[in-house]
Amino acid sequence: MTQTDNPTLEASSTSLASRLAWVALLFATLYICYFYNLGAIGLVGPDEPRYAWIARNMAETGDWVTPRLYGKPWFEKPVLYYWGAALSFKLFGVSEVTARLPSALSALLATLAMAWLALRIYGPETARWLLLLLPTTVGMIGFSHAAATDMPFAAMLALATVCVAVILELAKNEHTPILPRTPWLALLLLGFFLGLAVLAKGPAAILLSGGAVFLWALATKRWRDAFRCLHPVAIASFCVTALPWYILCARRNPEFFRVFIIEHNFKRYLTPEFQHIQPFWFYIPILFVACIPWTPLLLWSGIRGLISWQQTRQLSPFAIFLLAWAGFCILFFSTSQSKLPGYILPALPPMALLLARSYVGERSRRPRLFLWLQCGVGATAILVAIVVWSLPFGASRITAHVATGAGWVLALLGNANLLLAIPPRKNFAGFVVRAMCVAPVLLIVLVFRPLAGDFLARDPSGRYLAAEVEKLQATSDALRAGFYVARMTRGQQYSLSFYLHREVPDWESARPTDSLVIVPSPSVSCGALITPPWSCSGAPIELGSTGWSIYRVTKTDVPKAHE
Repeated sequence: MTQTDNPTLEASSTSLASRLAWVALLFATLYICYFYNLGAIGLVGPDEPRYAWIARNMAETGDWVTPRLYGKPWFEKPVLYYWGAALSFKLFGVSEVTARLPSALSALLATLAMAWLALRIYGPETARWLLLLLPTTVGMIGFSHAAATDMPFAAMLALATVCVAVILELAKNEHTPILPRTPWLALLLLGFFLGLAVLAKGPAAILLSGGAVFLWALATKRWRDAFRCLHPVAIASFCVTALPWYILCARRNPEFFRVFIIEHNFKRYLTPEFQHIQPFWFYIPILFVACIPWTPLLLWSGIRGLISWQQTRQLSPFAIFLLAWAGFCILFFSTSQSKLPGYILPALPPMALLLARSYVGERSRRPRLFLWLQCGVGATAILVAIVVWSLPFGASRITAHVATGAGWVLALLGNANLLLAIPPRKNFAGFVVRAMCVAPVLLIVLVFRPLAGDFLARDPSGRYLAAEVEKLQATSDALRAGFYVARMTRGQQYSLSFYLHREVPDWESARPTDSLVIVPSPSVSCGALITPPWSCSGAPIELGSTGWSIYRVTKTDVPKAHE
């Protein structure tokens, strides 16, 4: 993880068959991990349906400046994701796949940029393993399948930081000219991608990239090199990319600065106002989860790197750069008063590059401790899967399905670690066996749709509920006129509104008279949700297997007490 760079790039000793197999495997890995099953489940959580609604509204109205949710300006996030999704909707139609396509494409761009950097610094083998290890992590698969701003932000920041590495002369190889030249293209692209990152999530992009460069300069004492990132070309490119939308949006919406900059940036970071309060160490387990199934390799790389540094007290400038990149991101968000798992996604690409380099280096030395760690974790996961399969669940069909699905996931992830521990071989068969460590992960993604049916007893989105409602609307004038929901999660309510293409209000906040209300059924009766002076009348309309029912709610007169 912290070993010094080898000035000569490693030569490829693979045969033509191995090279063709590598290409096929890399293409399959990138496609399956980033683009397959984008529409496996409906839009879930509060963010996905809201962001997709705003993007669809932009595509329909042609207003590409002001994000609007249900007709009102919405300034929680900047505009980059909305632009990407709106363009995707216009080109390919409105669906879950097109809503998530910007995140998938962003993940692909970030991965290719990191692979290029690995190729320049460490050679083709490390680049190949990065192209296998990074896309197969839980963090990259999950956020590439989310209609949200996290992956576009992390990807644009990764592209900008790769440009920083070029500007700092960390990406040199034997093809680099001896005489120093001004990296005009890298400066231009730095400003462009950093501007896109600011359009993706806000000014935090400047702090993250600047903080990483600051830590690197502090550790290497190369302050003069660090100041190259402030070249006028980079600043001009950044301003041309980021400022026009901010200026236009602020001119059209006087409240933009207060809502976006003050409330959703400063207050979100400095105060617990948004209720995402977590302990300082929150991101340590999040990183372990994000790196699954390669968490054992992460642990080994950290231990091995720390031991190596204590022995030599030396780190290469590029290794310091990667550590500063990931470390400042983790530190910055750990001190925030508002913590969400997606915040440290920008730390995953540099960590994956460190893991790929560490794996290539450790395999060549074949330390027994490394092999024992990988095999031990893999075998433990398989044993736990066997135990889960053997547990008695009685007549609970749902619990048995969840246990079966969880067992298969654990067994496959365990096999991935066992295959990763196989010692290197020069022949084609050795390549096939080692590279197949990603096959269990790819298999999980391929069968995710039936696995999701085992894990999710009810649809967490509003996709199927909306389909049932639309069937009834064709025959019910009252339902077409409008209805409300009660005891529905925010995420499912936003999702239902997106699929029905209309805002579905909450009955508790509106409390109209004589209305139709969708309530959870049959676990909770309508009488327990609707309290006097309102009451449920008549038999409910069951909405298929979605677990919801429609009741007519009327207001009853409450007799006044006699004095």
